[in-house]
Amino acid sequence: MAEVRAEMVANVWKVVVAEGDSVSEGDTLVILESMKMEIPVLAEDSGVVTGLKVAEGDVIQEGDLIAVIEAS
Repeated sequence: MAEVRAEMVANVWKVVVAEGDSVSEGDTLVILESMKMEIPVLAEDSGVVTGLKVAEGDVIQEGDLIAVIEAS
């Protein structure tokens, strides 16, 4: 199981995946917006998204859980 966490304070601009989606290492999960820059959050492992903990418009803090990926 891999937990994907925020590396900075940001707004969730776009959610690209949904729970149950299969992802590969390097796939974009969500796009954050901070200081007018778009920052993609990438999957660090391949697997299935079993938990998506953010929604578009959320403000997240450094260290907040974004998604959980279970190895397939």
